[in-house]
Amino acid sequence: MKRWITLIGFLVIILTVTACSGKDEKSTGSSGDWTPEKPIEIIAPAGAGGGWDTTARMAAKVFTEEGLIDQDIGVVNKPGGGGAVGWAYIAGKQKSSYNLFVSSPPIVLIPLNGQSEYGHEDFTPLANMIADYAAFAVSADAKWDNLNDLFEDMKKDPASITVVGASSPGSMDHIQFIQIAKAAGVDVTKIKYVSDQEGGGLTQVLNGSADVYSTGVAETVEQVKAGKIKVLGVSSEERLEGEVIEDFPTANEQGIDATFVNWRGFFGPPDMDDAAVKYYEEKFKELSDSQAFADIREQYGWDEMYMDSKSYKSFLDEQKEEIQSLLDELGLSK
Repeated sequence: MKRWITLIGFLVIILTVTACSGKDEKSTGSSGDWTPEKPIEIIAPAGAGGGWDTTARMAAKVFTEEGLIDQDIGVVNKPGGGGAVGWAYIAGKQKSSYNLFVSSPPIVLIPLNGQSEYGHEDFTPLANMIADYAAFAVSADAKWDNLNDLFEDMKKDPASITVVGASSPGSMDHIQFIQIAKAAGVDVTKIKYVSDQEGGGLTQVLNGSADVYSTGVAETVEQVKAGKIKVLGVSSEERLEGEVIEDFPTANEQGIDATFVNWRGFFGPPDMDDAAVKYYEEKFKELSDSQAFADIREQYGWDEMYMDSKSYKSFLDEQKEEIQSLLDELGLSK
């Protein structure tokens, strides 16, 4: 009899522990719904005023003002290393559902050229949100009036023309120019590219120490309005809509069969809970579909480019293969 009582007691303990374990697992949200219960932090891995910072702040603004997310959302700038400092910070927040960051092609480019140990595979893709584009500008009195004029001179002597950008060699401002120039028939291995990560690229073009400014479309608008520079071409497939930018010709319409998309989206730390991923996917979709964010896209010349977590990951893997090939050609891959 004592044996049976002992055995029954043991079985009761096992059943109780199993039931409790099931409750604990469910409470993590891995098999159910999840909603944030404390403030959310979004890292912009660069200084204030750039594309990452603007995207993060505009997303947080609409999330809050439209009541899409009830919790407070703070945007924190962590500049350095072309994004690597911010990525390292998020890598240390493993499994957190409250720490996000915004990124774009550098998260693929920077690891491939050896400047960061972290790449997109080390994080949790949540959603891509927008497509931004490159602009190639020269001083208003430059002799070139379109990309074909510029590239004809570069075909003769690529190194005679200096291209300046804010990113390091092998990163975005460099690669976006290389991709278009290569399609135009320029020997891209001989292009002279200089990096000014302090934001002085425009000044270099205006004072004549550089010839071409490779940057984002939005960064050219005010200087075009002021009559200081002219944009020879942009990397979008079709002309963009909006004041000033609607006048910028695409590379495509100039007979150059190439585009470059500066996609921009959001990531979470490594091993983020599946239920949290689902929550953010849905919230970013609501954000993308909102009129408030559509107005912001129009204001900055961005296109809508929403991708959910699974599609975003596949897209990033494809991007890595394409960029790896280009960096190999330039001798910049590590």
